Amino acid sequence: MKSKPGQNRSGLLAGGNWIIDQVKIIDVFPKRESLANILSQSQGTGGAPYNVAINLAKLGAPFPLAGAGLVGKDALGTAILEDCQRHKVDTKFLKATPAASTSYTDVMTEKADGKRTFFHNRGANALWKGEDLDFTKTKAKIFHLGYLLLLDALDAPDKKWVTRGAGLLAAAQAAGLKTCVDVVSEDSNRFAQIVTPALKYTDYCILNELEAGSTTGFKIRKADGKLDTVALRHAAGAMLQLGVKEIVVIHFPEGGFARTRDGKDFWQSSLNIPAKAIAGTAGAGDAFCSGVLYGLHEGWDLQRCLLTAVCVAAASLSDPTCTAGVKKLEECLALPKKFKVRPPLEPND
Repeated sequence: MKSKPGQNRSGLLAGGNWIIDQVKIIDVFPKRESLANILSQSQGTGGAPYNVAINLAKLGAPFPLAGAGLVGKDALGTAILEDCQRHKVDTKFLKATPAASTSYTDVMTEKADGKRTFFHNRGANALWKGEDLDFTKTKAKIFHLGYLLLLDALDAPDKKWVTRGAGLLAAAQAAGLKTCVDVVSEDSNRFAQIVTPALKYTDYCILNELEAGSTTGFKIRKADGKLDTVALRHAAGAMLQLGVKEIVVIHFPEGGFARTRDGKDFWQSSLNIPAKAIAGTAGAGDAFCSGVLYGLHEGWDLQRCLLTAVCVAAASLSDPTCTAGVKKLEECLALPKKFKVRPPLEPND
């Protein structure tokens, strides 16, 4: 891949997992060999690039949006491409392959508390290597890649870059783009092997507290389930030491936290959404990420970015799918008047 300095760049290029979510609201998650009732079903977006691109389009982002990755040559793949066209997301780097079906996920959402269990088909996403992604042919300002740990070909070893994903991020930086990564939540010991090499070529790292803990080895939840703000800050600092160049943002149900390369910390509590107003939590993390990326692209201060992020995440909770609940930015920013912000997070020393 050729490299050239980035000048006058604008827009977001989102690459990685393109997924159709089949969201099923169930009465209870069953034990093995027993039954649960499906109360309702809906279809929506899934995967970091798909969710973020559609969210930004719905927010009314004043900059270009584009996608990169693979879908299958099938009905679900066609649905993704048509959805992108409706939302004016450029699909020049989003290809259809006959070699695999479009990725999909059955999302089992429990009605009582919104907890989700995922049954995932990796599909075409597993084949995407990013080899045809020439960063000199995009004017995007930010390249958002997700999810690491769920992109088989990109997660594969590379002699030069340790992983192919790290090499793709390095190419984006060399072309003058800012890079952002997100990872999938999984219970494994692969984080050091796959996530850590990518951090050296990452400008913005945005992930949840479980993923941050798995990447750095810190336990960010105490035994009673409460947030350990000391461990949280240590985890953010560790990721900066591992190579993140500018900002680490960690989100969690209670809110969000950001630490900059120069050691400045920012805290933001989430909105106090009553349980009856939560239709599902699928996509809340990507919605939060969308708010942060909107602000970073526009040059906002981090406190404003985090407030926007929790408002967009709150909006996403109103629908069981990942992006259908997101509205125009002004509507999302009006939500604190309706639901109020939770008490300030109190970082412990």
